Amino acid sequence: MNIQISNIAKLPTKYGKFKIKAYKQENQEHLAIMSEDFETLESPYIRIHSECLTGDTLGSLKCDCQNQLDLSLNFISLNGGLVIYHRQEGRNIGLVNKVNAYALQDLGRNTIEANLELGFKEDERDYSIVKYIFEDLGIKKLKLITNNPKKIEYVESLGINIIERIPAITKSNKYNEGYISTKKEQMGHMF
Repeated sequence: MNIQISNIAKLPTKYGKFKIKAYKQENQEHLAIMSEDFETLESPYIRIHSECLTGDTLGSLKCDCQNQLDLSLNFISLNGGLVIYHRQEGRNIGLVNKVNAYALQDLGRNTIEANLELGFKEDERDYSIVKYIFEDLGIKKLKLITNNPKKIEYVESLGINIIERIPAITKSNKYNEGYISTKKEQMGHMF
């Protein structure tokens, strides 16, 4: 795997002070957002956050992505750890296809039905860069902030000890209730 990595830089934010390191894998660039004390933590809190431009940047109410990112960055700032910003938009179907999936959702499909109708699997994400980041940063055990059982399975498949799972529970709204329900009932997300 040919990965290009950056140096570590400081990043003061509205959540607190972090250090960041970027990883480029083919045409995708991912980000490790670390608390200032990250290197001293034996089992850091870690969130693998999948990119969601419409939620994270535009504040879309159709999903819970921005709320989960805010929750995670606040939590990591206070408790120490790492957020991996995993740049695979729309469960790795890309922005154009994600907007097409949104259009199908406007017609009544749920998030899974829309992806399938567009010719994709319900989840196209590839987590190989996460393995590389864990190895690069020397992570052997962690406390995982997630609701997604597939992320738990993937981390366990790497032989990394998950000491604790912290749910990423945020407030729902009338626009994302169906989305959250689909994640829970059809994708096995734990809340």
